[in-house]
Amino acid sequence: LLLLLKKRVKRLLHGMVVNTQPKVSNMPYFGKTSKKRLATCDDRLQKVFNEVIKHVDCSVLEGHRSGERQNKLFEEGKTKVKYPNGRHNSNPSRAVDVTPYPVDWDDRERQTLFAGFVLGIARGMGITLRWGGDWDRDFQVMDNRFDDFPHFEIVED
Repeated sequence: LLLLLKKRVKRLLHGMVVNTQPKVSNMPYFGKTSKKRLATCDDRLQKVFNEVIKHVDCSVLEGHRSGERQNKLFEEGKTKVKYPNGRHNSNPSRAVDVTPYPVDWDDRERQTLFAGFVLGIARGMGITLRWGGDWDRDFQVMDNRFDDFPHFEIVED
């Protein structure tokens, strides 16, 4: 029984990333990888998400995207544009992919709630963003032909 329990615990822990940075409060914070990815983004995106992380735990999945990666994602149907036409392709990146943590790709409502929070923080800072769950920004989240829930990009008004 003990051997079975050890195996189960080992399977559950397999692949988990442990953040070794000391936590000074209960406030969420970005780990090294999220910070590195966010640093490749436009200062406005950095400003927004550095405020978001003070309130909601989230992970930065991608900032700047190379041509090779952009075209690979295009071929996989995970993006609609080839390099260099993606917002992730500029340097600094004008787009970022961020998701609430822990990640649950099947929880559409949680992704939508998170996006509303992000958009509200951005608007309060005078920054306009477009979210990949509402491309036309009409607050109708079921009218998309292509959902990209972690995607946020700068909109120049």
